[in-house]
Order: sequence, then C-alpha cells, then structure tokens
Amino acid sequence: MNVKLIAHTQLAMDFMGKLNDTTAEGYLSEKMTDGQAVALTAIRTCYSHLLPSDILNSEYEKYFEKQATDGKGGTEADRLIRHIINSGHLSTMEHLSFTFAIEGVSRSLLAQLTRHRIGFSYSVQSQRFTKFGSNDRSGGAGYVIPHTIEDNPEALSIYSNFTEEMQRAYDNLRKLGIPAEDARYVLSNGVTCNLVMTANLRALLDFYSKRNENTHAQWEIKQLAEQLREEVTKVENWLEPFFEKIKGGK
Repeated sequence: MNVKLIAHTQLAMDFMGKLNDTTAEGYLSEKMTDGQAVALTAIRTCYSHLLPSDILNSEYEKYFEKQATDGKGGTEADRLIRHIINSGHLSTMEHLSFTFAIEGVSRSLLAQLTRHRIGFSYSVQSQRFTKFGSNDRSGGAGYVIPHTIEDNPEALSIYSNFTEEMQRAYDNLRKLGIPAEDARYVLSNGVTCNLVMTANLRALLDFYSKRNENTHAQWEIKQLAEQLREEVTKVENWLEPFFEKIKGGK
C-alpha cells in the first residue's frame, strides 16, 4: 500500500494578496496554516458581524498571536478550534479537504472504504477498461497477501497457487475472445487497485474514529487510516491532537 497526499485546502492567491502586513507575515512565518485560516474564517463567520473575507485580517492578532486561554497549549485559534470540535459544531471542518493517491490496495479494502460515502469522493481504477492479462501493459494482476497467510507457509502455498491459477484463467478467457469486462469475474477480492480519494476533514475524522489501529476494523483498512492521518498531519500538524484523542478514545 502506498498513500500520498496530492492536494489539500490552501488559501487562494487573490485572497492572500489582500492580507494586511501583519496577517501576511504570520502566514509566511507559519504561525498559521492554510487549514487553520480557513477553519477560523468558517467558525467566526457563524458568530461575527464581520464579512468572511475580512475576518482573517481583523482577527489574526487576537487568535494567532495570543496564547490559548484554556491552558491546553497553542494559540487562541487552537483553543477556539478545540472548543468548536468538542462542542460538535463540525460543519465548520467540512471546508478543509484533502485529496490522496491510494495505490496497491485490495478490492476487499475498496468494498469497506466505499461504505464511507458522506464527505468522500472516489475515482477508482477500472477492471473493465484496464486489462490485467500477463502480456498487457499491467503485466498481470497484483494482489495483497494478508499477514495471516504470509506467515503460514502452507497457507501461503495455497494462496500463491490460487493466484497463479486465477491469472491463467483470466489470460485464457481473454485468448478465447472474452472481453476484459467479463474476464474480470474470475479476479479475487485480493487483487490490487488504485484510486484517488478526496475527503473533507469532518469525514476523515469520522473515518479515523471507526478504522484506526485501536478499533476492531480489518488490518488493511487500519493501515490506510494511519497512513491517511500521517499525510494529513504533515501539512496540518495542528490536527495531530484531534487524531490522537480519537485514537485514544478520550
């Protein structure tokens, strides 16, 4: 499995051009991330007389230059976001989105993943139009080996023999003129696929609460949940405590 963040919510160039000197300096010095700027704008829009486009300039110093008054670390922006998330006003987190390349996962995982529908968008490698013959550009179908099978020599032998037979069956069907969209019926749940997935932050936090490594989810989707968390927190490190709280069940 390989998970890579392709894109995430960022401030528009035109909007950044209208930031005052203090706000722009704070942004460039990384006192505030793109995600925090968007989150603060969304949150304060709900409670402020100010125009959404004016909030960041008007309230930057109040929220990003002052220490949190709740004694839990960070800035007043961190405190406000903590308060909003803890109070359940999670619609404000839907404005932050993340797009991932997810590669080499099983169709079994895909079936579980696409049960998460609200706030998620998927574009999945097609077994109808992508050909998986041994002599096709794909070089044949890849497959995921569960650890329980990989660690058991007898089970691994059975699994390996099956995947070889599966590939032969697919190749032979294609040689008989069966189209790829019908030959694919012999492919197993273990066959790999690639996809692009976009999700908003609220949806990701909900997904993580159900699929992190401390849950009873299956091992492969647990790995995905942890890699998604890693990719998100690389660009928005202020989110780490929220993922950690969910994982710890606190």
